[in-house]
Order: sequence, then structure tokens, then C-alpha cells
Amino acid sequence: MATKTQSRGEADGDTSGCDLCGLPTPTPPVTADDPVGEFCCRGCLEITRTLGDAATADPETVEQELAGEAEAVPDGAERTYMSVEGMHCATCEAFVSGTARSCDGVYAADASYANDMVRVTYDPETADLDGLSGTLSRYGYGTRDPHEREAAERTDNQVARFVIGGGVFGMMVMLWYILFLYPTYVGFSPVVELGVFDGIYILGNIWLMTSIVLFYTGFPILRGAVVSLRAGQPNMDLLVSLAATSAYVYSTAAVVVGETHVYFDVTVAIILVVTLGNYYEDRIKRKAAGMLSDLAASRVSEARRRTADGVETVSVEALEAGDIVEIRPGERVPVDGRVHEGTAAVDEALVTGESMPRTKRPGDDVLGGTVVTDRPLAVEVGEDATSTLDRLVELLWDIQSARSGVQRLADKLATIFVPTVLVLAGIAFGWTLLRGESATTALLVGLTVLIVSCPCALGLATPLAVASGIKEAASRGIVVASEAVFEAVPDVDVVVFDKTGTLTDGDMAVLRIDGDESTLRSAAALERFSAHPLASATVAAAEDTGVEIPELSADDALVHDRGVSGTVDGERVVVGHPALVRDEGMVVGEDLENAIENARDEGAVPVVVGQGDRARAVLVVGDEPREAWDDVVAAVADDGRRDVVVLTGDSERAARRFRDHPDVTDVFAGVPPEAKAETVERLRSRGTVAMVGDGSNDAPALAAADIGIALGTGTDIAGDAADAVLVGRDIDAIPEVFSLSAGVNRRIRGNLTWAFGYNAVAIPLAALGVLNPLFAAIAMGTSSLLVVANSARSVE
Repeated sequence: MATKTQSRGEADGDTSGCDLCGLPTPTPPVTADDPVGEFCCRGCLEITRTLGDAATADPETVEQELAGEAEAVPDGAERTYMSVEGMHCATCEAFVSGTARSCDGVYAADASYANDMVRVTYDPETADLDGLSGTLSRYGYGTRDPHEREAAERTDNQVARFVIGGGVFGMMVMLWYILFLYPTYVGFSPVVELGVFDGIYILGNIWLMTSIVLFYTGFPILRGAVVSLRAGQPNMDLLVSLAATSAYVYSTAAVVVGETHVYFDVTVAIILVVTLGNYYEDRIKRKAAGMLSDLAASRVSEARRRTADGVETVSVEALEAGDIVEIRPGERVPVDGRVHEGTAAVDEALVTGESMPRTKRPGDDVLGGTVVTDRPLAVEVGEDATSTLDRLVELLWDIQSARSGVQRLADKLATIFVPTVLVLAGIAFGWTLLRGESATTALLVGLTVLIVSCPCALGLATPLAVASGIKEAASRGIVVASEAVFEAVPDVDVVVFDKTGTLTDGDMAVLRIDGDESTLRSAAALERFSAHPLASATVAAAEDTGVEIPELSADDALVHDRGVSGTVDGERVVVGHPALVRDEGMVVGEDLENAIENARDEGAVPVVVGQGDRARAVLVVGDEPREAWDDVVAAVADDGRRDVVVLTGDSERAARRFRDHPDVTDVFAGVPPEAKAETVERLRSRGTVAMVGDGSNDAPALAAADIGIALGTGTDIAGDAADAVLVGRDIDAIPEVFSLSAGVNRRIRGNLTWAFGYNAVAIPLAALGVLNPLFAAIAMGTSSLLVVANSARSVE
């Protein structure tokens, strides 16, 4: 059946990697005088020529790479991914990594707080992964297989009950305060007069319910504080825990000695506010873990290998270079290799983004993770026996687990802010004693500093503004999966569009018929016997026109490598590649030769229909640009303020029409998936980069960009890799993502300004003894309420 064929090389390919994307290069490799290097395809060469080697490593990156090189990992090591429940700060990430590396048989372990996963490289003979799970569970971190969707849903439900349960007990505590304690604190009579027994009963209830909130609901926070001390990295959890537990311990001691002025309400307020913020953040992060899980699910675990005695089923890890594996129609190629036997159309959409399947013949390279569509193939395993799809999984991990500049700054601020507050609280305590005040008064001053500095408003400043933005976006058909959208989109300098499925609709269809349109009826009758996507497009076009398609028997049709021939209504018909029609002895006239070339110039595929002794028509098959693509490109370009780049795995011809748009800065065609991610990285030398795509092969590029935007009509993997997904919307919603994000960004900055300003004023007042713990708790709550009110306003 007709298809575009762009073989990566001849039968004898070397094992050197492309200087841009790392894919194997053909023999000879694609080279040029400028730039100097060896590349797997023309697309990678053009990207390097245009962008150069713009990636520069900072000292932190160099340090990490040197650390990685120092680890000796044997060839027999295996790698797995585990979801980790309970990480909610950078300290947890470091602790989980270190704990995993300390287990026997584990060569390397890297935890990622960004996607709640840990990647473990281990010796399958000696490592005990169950033991690792048990070790982590002792510290309160649960582990599970990332493929277990039901387990993830159960975890979500458990966390919900966890938060709701704490909220119920917290409301009961506050009810006792409102009815009995607050009135006495301000000099009013309570609703009900208290006797000695009543007071003990009420305070006992308050203490019990506060204990449940602190040690049950607040357990992750307390654990985070302990972990931060063990790791030597004080974090916000430590400050929150000190404030909550200090108020709890002081109030408990006050009850024991007969005092009624207690601050259990402070403990409850701190724990519930921070827990709700953490719960919201965890739900967002879970989407990142789902991206790796879905892509990993597409990996092939077993293969059918030929032996002297027949065929055996083995694990992919057992394959060696030179092995011959058999792949049936509809199955994925297990590893990169070369066609040994057979001819078939191979769908590379998942891996390369190429919109049209490529016909693979003996000697052609095939990529692991691609799908054999219509006929069986025998593939010889390549030198490294790895899969391009596996490389995509690794690439996604590296990108998603990297920490943004803002997050690294926040982590560093936490390590400074927490010790500073502790020192200030200690100084305030000592200064109060030196002034001749009692130890109780000095203790209350120190406690007040801890309470008033509790970073609730600071912690809520971003999540609540983001929550409001997410709600507003949802009402516009935009699903926001990451708060990074509101942080980075307003500052985007470069917008990268994937072509297939984004700027175009991505579906193969007959765009027009040059020549005798009545031949569509006969062509569809024969194409029903082919499983090729172009054949399906021909049949669909005939059905859409409403013509009656003749019913043929299998004896009436013969499927060739590049098309189908047979007899329709007593006349010989050939449908397929122009070369097939010519080989069958049919004459292709000059007008149809011109139509064939015009179709190729447009980036479409010419399918020739011959009847009798000559060609009668050319079916032009391809995917058409979306109606609003040019307006959207113009809108996001914003009068030249942003560069617009089009990226595609298709040929240069298929991308030609987009190069002519006045707002398109660059067009890169023939680009493999690894190169897409690398291209995005290099474009970051121009500033903040947003990537818009829809296919699975776009996932690494979506993740590599500062902001990834996916169409809801695309694959689940692309959606999970993206920071924003347009659900049920065309690309005309992309400009709305930019305008909405700008409004939310202004809201976040306003909240942060208030939160920092509050701490700058409140902490000195508390240290001077101007505030008491109750007023400090009220001030802390008021600060949080102002952040809530500001965030709840409609986003403009």
C-alpha cells in the first residue's frame, strides 16, 4: 500500500549515537560541513544548525553528572519504578533516596518529589524490594506498583477520609471554644456556666480531640519534621510541627496545673490549614506519576524468539544482539532492530510522531515500541537490544524529576527561614527573662513567635490562587494539571507547536481526487482487503460520499507491498503507490504525474487508481490543517513578542505550508521524539518555552518545556505529561490559556506580597512581647483568611 518511505539507513548501521538525540545513526551517518557532527536524520542536523549547542551546564548540573559517573552499575543490573506515598517536600525526597540506596543490592536510587516516584537500579539476585518497601513503610512512606490504578484510587480515598476525619474533630474542638472558653477569655459569661467538674470534662474533651488532630491528621507533618532533622535539612514541616506541638504541650501542662487559658485551638488551626494545603498539592502531583505509568504500560515485556527448535517466548531483557524475533500484526516491536524477513506497514506514531505508517522491508531499521499494522515481520535485534520506547520512559523521568528554579529557591528559603525563626524565638525567650519577666511569660513570648510565624498564609498563597485559577479554567474547558502554568505562561518567550494532531487534525483522509472521481468506488472495493491506514481512508471517503461499494470475494483481490490489485465489475483495477501502477503495465499520463508531484509538495500521499490499461485518478491522502491554526499562531505570537516554532516528525514537504506563515519563526521537520525534547531544551536559550502537542511521542517534549499544553483529543500520555489540557476544545482555546494564566499570576504575587509583609511585621511584634499566643493565632488565621478572600475573587 502507498506510503511515504524515509529509511534511516542501509542494512549495516553502526552503533554510534546521533549528536542531538542519541538515536543510532545509519551508515554512512547524516553529516554536513556546518554543523560538524553525525546525525540520525536530516531533522536533527537542521535543528543543530539553527539552534547550535545552546545547552550550557551550570555547576549544579555538572556536580550531579559527576556524581552519577561515580556510581558503578554492573551490566546485569535492572531498573524499576515505584510509587511512593507520603513525600511532600524536598527533604522527603532526599530521605527516601538515601534510605533506598542503603538497602543491600541497590546500586542507585533517585526519589522524585515532583511525581511521587522512586527509580531504583538494583541487583535482581540480591536486592529485596519488598524489604525496601517495609523499610520505607516504617517511616510512614507507602510504596506500590505505579501500574496499580485501583491502589492509587484507594490511597486517594484514604487521604480524603484522613483529612475529613481531622476536620470533624477540629470542628468539635472549636465548638467547645466558642461556647465556653472564648467568652471567658474576653470577660464575658459563657453560654453555660462551668463548675469544677464541667471544666475538667470540657478541657479533657478538648485535649483528647486535639490529640487526635495533632497525632493522626498531623502525622505526615510530624514525620516530615523528624525526617528533616535526620537528613539535616530543616524545612517548613519542622516549623509547623514546633508551633503546633509547642502550643499543645504548653496547653496540656496548663490543664494539669489547673489553668484554663489554653491554646489547643492554635494547634488545631495550624494542623488543619497546612494539611488541607498538602492534600491539594498531592492530588496535583499524582497526575505526574500517572504519565510515567501509562507510558511504561506500553512497553513490551516479552518477545517470541526463534531458536533451532522453533519459537520460544522470553523476556525482553533476555534478548541479545543478533536474535531473531517474530512480531504479528497489531503487536509492538519489542526492541530496536532491523527487518530480517517480511514486509509490512509499521505505525511509528507513538515513538516518532510520523503521521503515516512506513513500509518496512528486509534491511530497514525498526524502532522498539512501534506497531506492525498489517503483516507479520521477523526482526533482528540490534546491537544494544534496547527500545526507543524505553528511552522515552527514561527521558520522561529525567525531565519530570528535575526541580524548577522557583522550587529550588523555595527549598533554599525554607532552610534559611526555619532556623531564623527558631533563633528569633530563642532570643525572644532569653530577652524576656533578662527583662525580669517570669519563665512562664518568657515561654509564652517564644511560643508566640513560633505561632505568628507559622507559614500558613505563605503556604496557602500559591495553592489557593491556583485552585481559583483551576476552577475558572475548567469553566472554559481547560484542565490545569500543574501550578507551573500560572507561574511560567505569562513569561513565555517561545511557543512550540507539534504539527500532526495539533496544527492538523491528525486523521488520514482523502483530501481531494484529481482525475476521474468515479474511480473512488472501485478503489474502495479493493482497499477493503488491506489493513493499511491509507486504505482505511479510501474506504471511509467512499462511504462518506454515499456511493455503493461493490462486494468482492478474496479471490478478486491481491494485496501487494504497495497497494492492491484485482477485478471490479469485470475490469482490472490497481490502487496504490504510483510505482505499483506503472509496474502493472498501466500508463500514467502527464496530468496525473503533475498531480502526484503536487500532492507530494503538499506533504500528502498520492494514491493512484488505475483501470484497464492506464491510471485514471490520484487520491490525495493526508491530514488537513485545523481551521483556526493561522489565527491561533498569530494570537500567541502577540505581535512578535513571542517566537513560534513548528516541530514535526513528518517530512519537509508536509511542513512547507506552515513555514509560509508570517508569525512562524522556525519549522523543524523529520524530527524523532528524542530530538523533540532536545530541541525544546535548546530553545530555552531564547527564554521560557511552551510546547503544544497531542501525541504520545510529544510527552517528553511537553515535559521538557517550561509549560506543556495538550489537546484533549490527543492520547492520555500526552495529557498526563502536559501542564494544561484543552478538553473538548480546538486549538482556539490556547490564547485563553495565556490570558487566564496572566491573571492568576498577578493573584499569586499579591498573595505572596501580603504573606511576606505579614511575617515582616508580626514576627518583630511577637518577639517584643506585644502579642500573646491567642492574638498571634488570630493574626495568623486572619492572614490566611485574607489570602483565601483574595484567591476566591473571579480571575479576570
